[in-house]
Amino acid sequence: MAEKVDRVVVEKSERRMYLMSGDEVFRQYRVSLGASPSGHKRREGDEKTPEGRYLLDWRNPDSKYYRSIRVSYPNENDVQQAKENGHPPGGNIFIHGLPNGKGLLARTFEGQDWTDGCIAVNDNLAMWEIWSLVKPGTPIEIRP
Repeated sequence: MAEKVDRVVVEKSERRMYLMSGDEVFRQYRVSLGASPSGHKRREGDEKTPEGRYLLDWRNPDSKYYRSIRVSYPNENDVQQAKENGHPPGGNIFIHGLPNGKGLLARTFEGQDWTDGCIAVNDNLAMWEIWSLVKPGTPIEIRP
């Protein structure tokens, strides 16, 4: 492949995820977010998608969703802020496709923020493409 994805950018307000190659957008996808998407994830169970810079550090081919790539949330700052507020920071934030067995219901997920804080690609074919293009260790920036 001539192009290399060297970072991922998520624009929460646009519900868009961009695979970047240098300064160029290589691919873009519509996404769904946590059920309470405004603001940065502060604690376990708040249903927010984190904001900030992380790594895509692990891939799970056996997820209960179609493929999943883990976001390295929480970082040290997230852990410290949660501790100061007396709450666990949460974790297990992934980019993933639809719930297994629900691929035929893709239209029912479009335009809905339905995850517990993950970034969902509501098209499993697109998620397969992301899986093939994004390697472990790729930086991700999640913007408001």
